[in-house]
Amino acid sequence: MKVVRSRDGDTAPLILWLALRRDDDAAEEALYAINPGLEQYGPILPGGVEITLPELPPPVPAKVVNVWD
Repeated sequence: MKVVRSRDGDTAPLILWLALRRDDDAAEEALYAINPGLEQYGPILPGGVEITLPELPPPVPAKVVNVWD
């Protein structure tokens, strides 16, 4: 598992997007599950918080429907 440090003003979704290119609900739930106490900081994280990133399977791509077919 990879560990990152937050910068002042980071949010959980931003960290997930920058590190894993995901910011969906499943990724955020996994992040909070392996980082107990992270929610105590609120939505905006202070700088220097060590955050363990979850190992997630790649997201399932949504089926694309072309309305012109």
